Parts: sequence; C-alpha cells; structure tokens
Amino acid sequence: MTRVAVVLALGWLTLYSAAPTRDAGAAAIVPVLPDTVWTKLSTVAYAGKQDDISFSSSTRGWYVNGSGRIYRTTNAGETWTEQVHKPGTFFRAIGAVNDSLIFAGNIGTDYFPGVTDTLPLYRSRDGGATWQPVTGITGPSVKGICAIDVLQSQFVNAGTLSRRTVIHAGGRVGGPAYLLRSLDGGESWTSLDLSAHTAMILDVKFFSESEGLIMGATSTDVATSRALIIRTTDGGRSWQRVYEGPRPFELTWKGSFPSRLVGYVTVQNYNPDTSQAQRVVAKTTDGGKTWQEIPLVRNHAVREFGVGFVDDRTGWVGAITGGYETSDGGATWRAVPMGRAVNKIRLVPNGKAVDAYAIGVDLFKFTWMPSSTP
Repeated sequence: MTRVAVVLALGWLTLYSAAPTRDAGAAAIVPVLPDTVWTKLSTVAYAGKQDDISFSSSTRGWYVNGSGRIYRTTNAGETWTEQVHKPGTFFRAIGAVNDSLIFAGNIGTDYFPGVTDTLPLYRSRDGGATWQPVTGITGPSVKGICAIDVLQSQFVNAGTLSRRTVIHAGGRVGGPAYLLRSLDGGESWTSLDLSAHTAMILDVKFFSESEGLIMGATSTDVATSRALIIRTTDGGRSWQRVYEGPRPFELTWKGSFPSRLVGYVTVQNYNPDTSQAQRVVAKTTDGGKTWQEIPLVRNHAVREFGVGFVDDRTGWVGAITGGYETSDGGATWRAVPMGRAVNKIRLVPNGKAVDAYAIGVDLFKFTWMPSSTP
C-alpha cells in the first residue's frame, strides 16, 4: 500500500475522537439552533466510515459500505434491508437513476487491504435485488470508482424536446484518475484517462452533457498534493484548472451545488504539523469558473468529508469530529451533532421539505423546511 493510501485509509480513524475547539482565525461558530435536530437512523453497525447513499424518490433509497454490502429502504430510512453482501468488494459510491436502475462503484484493488474485486462498476435493473458488472466499456481500463453523478438532460430529438440520462462515474482516491461516461442511461460507456489533468478523482458534477467539474488533487503523494478542481465545457475532451489550493497535504473531497451558479467543495488537510490548523471550504458563485476559499474552523483535529447545501446559503459540512452548518453562505458556521466522518450528504425533495441524509460512521437524517432556519 502506498503512503497516501495508508494516510487516507487510516488517518481519520485516529482523529475523530478529538473534540472540536474554537481558535483565533476561524469563521465564527455560534451555538446550534434549537430546531436543527439530526436523528440517528437504525442501521447495521459498521466499524469505519461508510461512503455513499442515494435515493430514487422520497421513500426509496440505497446505501453502501466497504464491507461489500448494499442496503435498501422503502420507507424513507426508517428501516433498511441488506440486498447484497459481496466480500472482497469495497462499494464506495452509489447512484440511483430510478426505482429500478441503480449503479454502484467499487474502489478496486491495491488500495484498501482485503479488496480483491477488480471490477469498477455494477448495475442493477431490478431495484437492487440482483447486480451485474458493467462490461463493454470503450477506452482504457478503470481501476476504481469514488463518485457517481446522474444527470437528467433535455435535448431536441427530431423537433421534439426529449430527456435522457447522462451518467459519470469517476475514481479514484490515491489514483489513477479515470472517468466513465454514458449518454444513454448506462447502456454504453466510454472511459477517459484524466491523469494528465488530475492525480485523483474524488467527486464529479456535470451541469449538462458538455459542462462539468471534477474534484481532485495535484499529486498521489499526499505530502506534495494540493487541492484541485478542473472544469470541462466540451464533454471531457479538454480540461482547465479552475481552483488549486496553495497548501501541500491537501485534496478536495466532495461538492454540493444548490444552484447553477453557487457551489461548495470540501478541502481535506492531512498536514501533520499541528500549527497548520485552519480548515477551509472552496466556494464558487459563477458556476465553477472561479473559486474562493472561505474559513470553516481552526482546529487541526478536523478533517472534512461530505457537504450538502439545500439552497445557496444553507448547508452542512461533515467532518471526522462532527458536523458544521451555515445559514449565511459560509460566513458563519455552527457545530452540529450529525454524526462522525460524514462522507456524503444527500438531499432528497419531499413535498415542500427536503430530507437530508448524512452517512458516515452512522446514518443521520434531518428534514429541512424552506420557511425554517436550520
């Protein structure tokens, strides 16, 4: 296992017991608002950080973890049923297209110990009851998947406005950097080698068939890596660096884009120097063309993971030690008990409300109403 693999695989396990503190230079942290209550859902105990959750409707969803398991709910998370147990597979990402069609990504071999499955992507056509590997991919072999992005895209077909499903699956942490791309709902796939543009792919977000962002890192060596975001406007044929952090020991992790112009990306820091304690979030207000850093907290024990924003100003960041929330676009942050090492925050419309699911060591849920202030 490479040095970066050891750090990224094990580092969070040694840190999440530390309590967050307030230091000079941080964004202001005020007490959590009383109506912000994240509820821990009843799930099977897991020893580490669970990585992804996806919903096809307000009631039906799936989550995955590194033990090769996939769980499904049909009642908005109240109960979960194991659908798959595939030892040797590390399910890192899941993306539901609809109630029947779901894709799950495997991290691949030579990164985490005990992973023997070399197949990067699986598909279910029956709501997760059975899964088959995605085959017939055109292009170079893909080592592993860390993120799946599902986009419902409109296009003109013989004078008629039609819709199609565009799917991107990217990976992986520690490298190499490959992007899978499907323009027909996952029936056919091409792979792109992006190693010339980013050393890793940690998250993917496309706004259209042609325009998208990748959250990555400049190097597979964490000691020299800088956080990186790259952008394409031609479907991945060319890429431009739109954000590169100024510090070593960093990489981006997950992104959230509540509107077409505003987006937030978490920046992970692995610097062992305890004096380097400032944690930041990258923010865009022009659709990803340019980015600025906003302070989250000054605390060396904090390592960021997931992020989710329900609108341009209201959202959450998951970290090893717990969560943070903002209602003013990141100008101020509040500590909030939403679970440890929250890797993914999924936002699911539910009538006028939005159900927020935060998956990490455990699974938490919070229902946000537009008229309330989380």
